[in-house]
Amino acid sequence: MPIGRLDHVNLRTTDVPRLVAFYERVLGLEKGKRPDFGFDGAWMYSGPDAVVHIVGTGATADYRGDQQLEHFALRATGLGDFLAHLRAENVPYQCGVLPGDGFGHTQVNIFDADGNHIHIDFPPEESADITEFTGT
Repeated sequence: MPIGRLDHVNLRTTDVPRLVAFYERVLGLEKGKRPDFGFDGAWMYSGPDAVVHIVGTGATADYRGDQQLEHFALRATGLGDFLAHLRAENVPYQCGVLPGDGFGHTQVNIFDADGNHIHIDFPPEESADITEFTGT
């Protein structure tokens, strides 16, 4: 049984609407159909795929650099437009290019409204000014 792709990530939050708004505004995901689990939450879609599941809880853990799940990653295209969008939305970011043959894609690192680390990977053939943006 070979594993295919990552299907989705599940995030816990004390503020479902705030996290939904972040993923809509910053990453362009759309809130969509979700089974009635009997508790608060939302499924955020990219096209036909629910890639981020948000679950309302009574507590959200503080971000720690030594936590077991340090980040999740998404793939995208349109690096320059995405960076301009982040600046317009005043979302701080740091970029890096993976070293070595066969890699070379650009990673854009951001944190969501609850402090979860996300990096968005862009193909190596895309280029843009990847200078860090610290927000205003």
